[in-house]
Amino acid sequence: MHARIAVGLLSVALIAVGCATPAPAERLVFADEFDRDGLPDPARWDYEEGRVRNGELQHYTRARAANARVENGVLVLQAHREAFAGAAYTAASVITKGRAAFRHARIEVRAKLPRGRGVWPAIWLLGSDFEAVGWPRCGEIDVMEFVGHEPGVVHANVHSDAMNHLRGNGRGTRIPLATASDAFHVYGVAWDARTMVFTLDGAPTFTVVNDGTGPSSWPFDGAFYLLLNFAVGGSWGGQQGVDESVFPQRFEIDWVRVFARDDG
Repeated sequence: MHARIAVGLLSVALIAVGCATPAPAERLVFADEFDRDGLPDPARWDYEEGRVRNGELQHYTRARAANARVENGVLVLQAHREAFAGAAYTAASVITKGRAAFRHARIEVRAKLPRGRGVWPAIWLLGSDFEAVGWPRCGEIDVMEFVGHEPGVVHANVHSDAMNHLRGNGRGTRIPLATASDAFHVYGVAWDARTMVFTLDGAPTFTVVNDGTGPSSWPFDGAFYLLLNFAVGGSWGGQQGVDESVFPQRFEIDWVRVFARDDG
């Protein structure tokens, strides 16, 4: 175990002792410190491939170092303006699907975001039953989304069958963050059967409460897998076009840590 993970676990324990209402017991169940150069660890990460969703302009490549690599202690997801498989851009989306899935967890990702009109990086989760039931029934947790035409703001959102942006009743928030593309920040979410709390650098930013109406509103009691992706353009990221002159751009991830929450 890395020393910095051990420190984090100790902090959790101390917080639990010091609070009048103890925090849920937590166990580290998944982590990547990106300490070994090369392609992302295949034991932890798979890839999305091709042009996947939202009318985005990039072709997601598989195991291509130009788009996804570990170097100098960070995972670099890099988007390029280049012709590839009929697309005008290449980028990467790494996922834990088939490697790890999480139920009632606390997830934190330390990352620095790209910049420029048209970039659309995200840290998010999809229900593991996505292929069986489709979106949005599977549920979606957007820990962090950023669109380059709106610098200085990051977004947190959740989507379900009953409440999503297509219905106009999605649940989410805008979080001011002037240094999103200049410095690393820790983006997080923790959820159990009752609530979901989003955090930025450890401070709560947005809370969603289970309204008790069932899975159509709260599909978040099942397993979810994690996605880290760098999209270009698309239905949201491309609303004000794409500035081709800014590429290549890098989405850098320093570490990923997931703690299971033992809530009974």
